[in-house]
Amino acid sequence: MLETEQQESRTSQLDDLLIEKLECAFDKPTQAIILHDVAKIASEHSAIDLAHAASRIPPHARAVLFRNLADVEEKISFMINTGSSTRIAVLREIGDEQVKELIEHMPPDEAVEVLEDLSERRYRKVIDMLEPSRASQILEIEKNARNTAGRLMTSEFFAFPMDIQIGQAAGYIRNHPGIDLTHQIFVLGQAGEILGYVPSRNLMVNPPHLPLRQVMRPVLHKVTAEVSRDEVVDLVERYKIPALPVVDASNHLIGIITYEDVLDAMGDILDETIGSMAGTTEKVSEYEPSLKRFLSRSPWLIVTMCAGLINVGVISSFDRAQQGLLTFALFFIPLITGMSGNIGIQCSTVLVRSMALGMITPGNRRGIIFKELLMGGFIGLVFGLLCGIFVYFFNFVAGAGTGVSPFAVGLLLSVGLFGACATGTLLGVFSPFLFARIGVDPAVASGPIVTAFNDFLSMSIYFLIAVGISRLIF
Repeated sequence: MLETEQQESRTSQLDDLLIEKLECAFDKPTQAIILHDVAKIASEHSAIDLAHAASRIPPHARAVLFRNLADVEEKISFMINTGSSTRIAVLREIGDEQVKELIEHMPPDEAVEVLEDLSERRYRKVIDMLEPSRASQILEIEKNARNTAGRLMTSEFFAFPMDIQIGQAAGYIRNHPGIDLTHQIFVLGQAGEILGYVPSRNLMVNPPHLPLRQVMRPVLHKVTAEVSRDEVVDLVERYKIPALPVVDASNHLIGIITYEDVLDAMGDILDETIGSMAGTTEKVSEYEPSLKRFLSRSPWLIVTMCAGLINVGVISSFDRAQQGLLTFALFFIPLITGMSGNIGIQCSTVLVRSMALGMITPGNRRGIIFKELLMGGFIGLVFGLLCGIFVYFFNFVAGAGTGVSPFAVGLLLSVGLFGACATGTLLGVFSPFLFARIGVDPAVASGPIVTAFNDFLSMSIYFLIAVGISRLIF
């Protein structure tokens, strides 16, 4: 764990150093000096590090950095490892011929991701410029829906008939260095169906005259192109699969998903989940104009604003009717909304995390819901009693002469806080499942939705309890 934290610290320090160098370079007085300094920076650092740093410099500077990379391989590595906004900034500044050159040397799955950042007109033009075989590979992947196994897979892999010898397979692999060698070599039947796999290590430790069928192992897990990205991530993460085969309806191997692809997908899922929980589509690591950042944050804040205005109406209606004990009810509004809101957020966040990790199934759903409701109710009961007891003793000293019983104020707070916390728990538990059922990302429920509606509902319940206790006692 400590080593991981140290590594993260080293990479973050490197990013900060690179950004500082780039900012200084682009702050020079003449274009010639700028290009000289940028070229020097590009020669001293890897394309991967530059790709991460590029997202934090202005868009116009990213294309200049890209042009100063040493060769095509460096430029490809830069485009693969950087974000969409940087790719868009670079693609605007380079011609179609250079885009074509990059796409020709990229893995097909990475090429699809880069081409999607082009306009429709340029996309079709570049596709027409490519070799027919390369274009067909890209179009085959591109036809799959986003966030599916078909989009994650690569169509470049090593697969051989079961009767081919190990030495022949190894020779073919040596003659095709442009295809990445994964940890598994797949074995096919006479009709092209997948039969098994051979760990790449076996090509080195076994005699070259052995046929692959004698050393192959069965394939225990495979998916079709339509399987969701989340299911792929769950499968690979659970069974630690280095290369997950993707097959068609006839069990023919059409692609593989490597562990590196899954790691990238996990990063995307994490970014999307965190953004949804915060109620924004903004990417923190991206350099974006202020207007775009405002628009990415504002939609759910409008919901919060509307809920706040409704709360003002509820409070003002209650304020006109306040008397005696009800006067004290207004003093505890921040406590009520804060406690109930935090409990609701805790419940929804725990459930969203469990849903994202595949830990909630139809069989255990009721049990998990019951446990969260029980926990929320228990928390509301304990803290309600504690707050009521504290307020009772506080009013016993400071509230003398007000005409209001300290016991009544303590009872009001205890019952009101419990009711508000119970409301927050119900909202926090059921809103993720409701959102999932209607096809909206459940993570959305953990942010502004729970916060906004919880304030309104918990305050309404609290005021109703206050009115009820006031009439019961007085």
